[in-house]
Amino acid sequence: MDYIADLHIHSPYSRATSRESTLAGLVAWARVKGIQVLASGDFTHPLWLRQLREQLLPAEAGLFRLKDEAGIPAVLPGVTAAPGPVRFMLSAEISCIYKRHGALRKVHNLLYVPDFASAERINTRLAGIGNIVSDGRPILGLDSRDLLELVLELAPGGYLVPAHIWTPWFSLFGSRSGFNHIEECFGDLTDQVFALETGLSSDPDMNRLISALDRFSLISNSDCHSPSKLGREANLFSAELDFFSLRDAIRGNHLETFRGTVEFFPEEGKYHLDGHRACQLCLDPEETRRLGALCPLCGKALTVGVQHRVMELADRRQPLYGPQAPQVFSLLPLPEVISDIAGVGPSSKEVLGQYARVIGRFGSEFNLLLHVPLEEIVSWSPVLGEAVARMRAGRVLRQSGYDGQFGVIRLFGEGELDQLGLPRTVFGESPLRQGRKAVKQAGFSR
Repeated sequence: MDYIADLHIHSPYSRATSRESTLAGLVAWARVKGIQVLASGDFTHPLWLRQLREQLLPAEAGLFRLKDEAGIPAVLPGVTAAPGPVRFMLSAEISCIYKRHGALRKVHNLLYVPDFASAERINTRLAGIGNIVSDGRPILGLDSRDLLELVLELAPGGYLVPAHIWTPWFSLFGSRSGFNHIEECFGDLTDQVFALETGLSSDPDMNRLISALDRFSLISNSDCHSPSKLGREANLFSAELDFFSLRDAIRGNHLETFRGTVEFFPEEGKYHLDGHRACQLCLDPEETRRLGALCPLCGKALTVGVQHRVMELADRRQPLYGPQAPQVFSLLPLPEVISDIAGVGPSSKEVLGQYARVIGRFGSEFNLLLHVPLEEIVSWSPVLGEAVARMRAGRVLRQSGYDGQFGVIRLFGEGELDQLGLPRTVFGESPLRQGRKAVKQAGFSR
């Protein structure tokens, strides 16, 4: 079975998370996006785990479905998302903060387990280590290696994946608190780690510059705090729909079962380049090294970003993939595509209205972005067809994110739609809109 999985999300019990991230809300948006498997997120939080137990029923081995599928809300006005299976996999994220090799380490790790009994055993052990109630993503003084050992002991069949491995502040290779080698983090249990989550600010091309990562599968997920952000990164499978087949597809890292990943253009990630957001200063690694990693405007330390760290550890000039490596699809979320066309924000009422009509026509966001033939899109909306064609070909304008500031990816230059005679609506019904803020062309590169 072909399906799409987003394996890193958060519940309403995580900080800065939307209250709409209920199980029903997640299923509703998963159908709009075209996702069939969702991580539950946050099973370590007792109140969320109770809701998971009360609202989910066993489905395929190690997966669960919503008990009351008739109560799923309509999240887009006038649009009924195509029905289909949406399954949950029990997951959690742990923020491990501890001393290792004389330095303070801050590493986020993802846990996946096949049953509630395993989740309960893990929670009982973690509750004896620290506070698992205050946040859906608990902060614990627990070594990553010891967390992995705990999962292997208490959750037969479960596994651990280091999360967003390049994020400066909380990750395996983070510039602020990470390691240079996986073995430094997981020690004698390193061989029990088989996958890494790349995060929004890196992509497989960047990771495949490092030969030490060759044996690891690379997964991508949204890490969303709001259900409308589901699938901004995701994984594509052609495997049996169950926990163990999905796990084995990731571990096998073979195109036949692990078809590929959907990626942000990494420049859009909020830690791609170096910089200091307070001073609105974005720098490439060479400039950072020349400045001694200090902001020339205020003298404070710069945040060293993902590209810089990848370059520090890289031992190749070009990425190297195996002959059956999963494919990579760099995409923009559809609201951002429509936003670029309309010249208004992706959360605006105008964009939401156009988004609803596109979903109503093509069934789901991923169906449009990945599968619908370009000629079919062009025949329905020439401007949307042109946008999707550019995106699929990687012909985008890029302004990189830095120090917690998201970057900007655009499909059309300033005034280009007017020059091409294309309307600023996917339907061609509205007069051309004026007044979009100018973006300095110097900030972009092809």
